[in-house]
Amino acid sequence: MREPMRIAVAGGTGRVGRPVAEVLSERGHEVVPMSRSGGVDVITGKGLADALVGVEAIVDAATGPSPEREAASEFFNTAARNLQEAGERAGVRRLVVVSIIGIDRFAGGYAAAKLDHERAMRAGPVPVRILRASQFHEFTAQLVDWGRQGDVSHVQKMRIQPVAARAVAELLVDLATDPDSAAGAPMVEIAGPREEELVEMATRLVARRGDAVRIEGFSDPSDPDSKLYESGAMLPGPGAILAGPTFQEWLEATT
Repeated sequence: MREPMRIAVAGGTGRVGRPVAEVLSERGHEVVPMSRSGGVDVITGKGLADALVGVEAIVDAATGPSPEREAASEFFNTAARNLQEAGERAGVRRLVVVSIIGIDRFAGGYAAAKLDHERAMRAGPVPVRILRASQFHEFTAQLVDWGRQGDVSHVQKMRIQPVAARAVAELLVDLATDPDSAAGAPMVEIAGPREEELVEMATRLVARRGDAVRIEGFSDPSDPDSKLYESGAMLPGPGAILAGPTFQEWLEATT
C-alpha cells in the first residue's frame, strides 16, 4: 500500500473535483480542495502558493466560465500558467488534467479551448498526464435544462459513450497517486461501457424523473462541428479504458 500523499484538486467543489476529493479521502490521502469559495483562485493566483505547500500532485478539474472558445481559452491558459509556475516553485511532481475525448477533431467552441488547455499545460515545467473523458452521465440533465423552452427541450443529436463522474474521478486519483498507473502513458481515455444517443438518453432521463418536457433532437447546419457530433467524433478510441456503470444502470441507481 502506498504512503498517503498531499494532493491538491483545482475545481475541488465541481462536478469532477468533488468526487476526486472524496476518492482521495477514502484512500487515505490528504486533500487540498482549491476553489474560489475556499480562498484559492487559479486565475488571480490568490492563495495558490499556500495551498501547494507540501503537495505532491495537482488534479486540475477546474472548468471555464463560458462555452465560447475565446473566453474559455483565456481561462484555461491563465489557469495552466499559474498552476505550472506555482507548482514548480512548490516542488509539485506531476499535474493531472481532465479533458474531453475527441477535442482535436473540432474547429471551435469549448472543445477547441480544451485543446488549448492541454497545450498550455504541456508547455510548463511540471510533468503532465491528461485524462480525456467521455461526456458524463450527470451532464445529460444539464443539457436538458439548457435546451428547455416551455414544454420542449432541444438536445443536440450526438453519439457518445457516456461515463459516470465517479469512474473518472477514480482514474484521476490513480494517475495522481501512482506514476506507473495506466502504463505511464502521457494521455489516457476513459469512457462508459456502451455507446448511446444523447437524445435517447435525455428522453429516458425525463421519463424516469416524471418530467413532462418533450425531448426534440436538433442539428445546427450553421455549426461546422454539428456533423462531427452526429458521426461519433466524441467516441473513444480502441485503447480507451471502459468503466461502468452504463447510463441505464446509473439512471436506475440515482433517480
